Amino acid sequence: MGLDSYVSQISIRKATTADAELLSELGARTFSETFAVDNTPENMAAYLADAFTPEEQLAELSDPNTIIKFAELDGAAVGYSVLSPNRTPPEIDSENAIELVRLYVSQDSIGTGVGARLMKDCLDYAAQLGFETIWLGVWEHNRRAQAFYRKWNFEVVGTHVFQLGDDAQTDLLMKRTMRQ
Repeated sequence: MGLDSYVSQISIRKATTADAELLSELGARTFSETFAVDNTPENMAAYLADAFTPEEQLAELSDPNTIIKFAELDGAAVGYSVLSPNRTPPEIDSENAIELVRLYVSQDSIGTGVGARLMKDCLDYAAQLGFETIWLGVWEHNRRAQAFYRKWNFEVVGTHVFQLGDDAQTDLLMKRTMRQ
């Protein structure tokens, strides 16, 4: 099946509080698929036990300022995104910014257009709400994600610390102006 066929079959839907278990499972699985090979099992376990519990996901889903969407292919969730107007770090230099907190795609769906559909949806949503800037943090060693974000006109503007278990890691801060 060609890429165009996959892209036309990808649907995006807003998550609800009933999706807490699904988000917990998909979040933990995609995070593990992306980072387990480069981190210790102990640090991965500590982070996953804190960040991807059903209770934590329910709290995120219940936050009226956070928007979570699933990408589905053939009725199955294969990726998701999280947007939130969190506290913006000074490097972003915008009074009206929204954070792309997460954009993850299951390993077996990479290359099918899922990430692109999620990113387009995030950018459209941010534009509809009138945000001037969208920003994110991406691990300095995650070259694939950095290349993806650069294709969408994000630029590196600084760094911050991402705590994975007992490992203080460096994330690149990237931003994109919405008027492009």
